[in-house]
Amino acid sequence: MAKGGYPGFGGANMQQLMRQAQKMQQDVQRMQDELAQREFSATVGGGVVTAVVLGSKELKSITIDPACVDPDDVEMLQDLIISAVNEANRIADEETNSQMSKVTGGLNLGF
Repeated sequence: MAKGGYPGFGGANMQQLMRQAQKMQQDVQRMQDELAQREFSATVGGGVVTAVVLGSKELKSITIDPACVDPDDVEMLQDLIISAVNEANRIADEETNSQMSKVTGGLNLGF
């Protein structure tokens, strides 16, 4: 074995690798912080319900067209709200995974 390390892993190369890993970690943290504050929206039911979520999965707002409010069919409105929130969260997840893949060079780090 080479003095001070493992064969094929020179000290300078290892230091460079560590610097690259630290930079990637900083970039990932910065991207996570940015995405957590970013808004993602989805509209369903032909535009009658819109949900806005943050990348942190916090529901920011729900907009409901008053014309779609039917006291005799509350279940439909509930389904539309659930659908809009789920779709907005799916869009947020998709964008988060896409942006993180760019930062990590395609490494699957479980984001």
